[in-house]
Amino acid sequence: MTDFPVRRNTVLLAAAMAVNSATLQLVAAVSAITFVLVTGESRLLGLGPALFLVSAALTSLPAGRLMDRVGRVPVLVGGFALGSVGAALTALGAWQESTLAVIPGFILIGAAGATGQLARTAAGDMYPPARRARGIAYVMFGAVFGAILGPAVFSPIFRGRDLEAAALAVPWLAGAGMMVVALAVVVNVRPDPKQIAEALEGGSRDPASPPQEAAPLRVLLRRPGVAPAMLAGIVSFAVMVAIMNLTGYVVVEHRHHAQHLVFPIIGAHVLGMFLLMPAVGWVVDRVGRPPTLAGGLALIAASTAGIVWWEAVVPTAILLFGLGLGWNFSFVAATTALADCAAPHERGKLLGFNDQLASVAGATFVLLGGYVLDEVGVNALALAASLVALVPIAFIFLLGRAPARPAAPVGEA
Repeated sequence: MTDFPVRRNTVLLAAAMAVNSATLQLVAAVSAITFVLVTGESRLLGLGPALFLVSAALTSLPAGRLMDRVGRVPVLVGGFALGSVGAALTALGAWQESTLAVIPGFILIGAAGATGQLARTAAGDMYPPARRARGIAYVMFGAVFGAILGPAVFSPIFRGRDLEAAALAVPWLAGAGMMVVALAVVVNVRPDPKQIAEALEGGSRDPASPPQEAAPLRVLLRRPGVAPAMLAGIVSFAVMVAIMNLTGYVVVEHRHHAQHLVFPIIGAHVLGMFLLMPAVGWVVDRVGRPPTLAGGLALIAASTAGIVWWEAVVPTAILLFGLGLGWNFSFVAATTALADCAAPHERGKLLGFNDQLASVAGATFVLLGGYVLDEVGVNALALAASLVALVPIAFIFLLGRAPARPAAPVGEA
């Protein structure tokens, strides 16, 4: 492992995640509002984020398969390129109040988001199993700096502006530029992390030889530990992304706070998602995958339920931080468990399929959540999401065991 620049690649991937995270904060904060202002239909407020998530679902599995065949870096570069084009189209759509531009823009941004999430595949590649959770956490930790960068870039753009569609063009255009920066960073990751994974597992082969074939999905899904990890990961993502994407609308339209205050709240949420990732990775490696999955879901449920009682900006930010932290525990544990269950030439496929299901669930939850929010109110949305988050906890311990955790770490940190 010391023959490979693992630390350098980790830093570069983390930097790309920082820029990507800042851009995705924009999606979380204003995608629903952008869609409502452009279309004029408040009942469609969940459709904007849902387009993003459905596009991510359709992209995840093909992107994962392609990563297994051509490597991690080319696919990540292509994803960030799509994201830049998508954000530019969304800016044009907001400026011209054109649904025909906004919809393909959201679709391309969704494809980029799905591809960017698969950077954790590259992270899992570069570390041995006993340190895999920490390796994944190191890369995703870069998003912490995105949590700081997002409000720093976008809040001043909104301050003092009237809430209208044309005013949203500038932040979306800034998001397009930030995706280009992420592309420029990740293109310098060398060698491709998949090559490092093959060397770590003793499977380094002649590049001219044909690619190894991954096991069929039905075989991968039957492996011990896959089903509970996937269930918990999907539910935690769906609940988290629904609340995150609808928070901007809740804060502005239901709680009557100023638009620029949405970004500090979303920034706190992103800090919860990524700030403690190195510590969370250590917990997952030490405590185990199933207990961490269950704890993350319980924290998501508690944080979501708290929205019923607290309405001010600071308490809302604290609750969104807790929601992000709960997802953090579930995400790292689920990703690590799934990576443990797959060989390097199967990892992208399995994680891509997991992300596909998670994005479909997330899109469904956002659409249903938008309807519930518009027809019934904030309290119904918060309590329903909290109950859903609690359901998988029993199944985590009933559906099967996680793979055994290796006893000792190997190689470079």
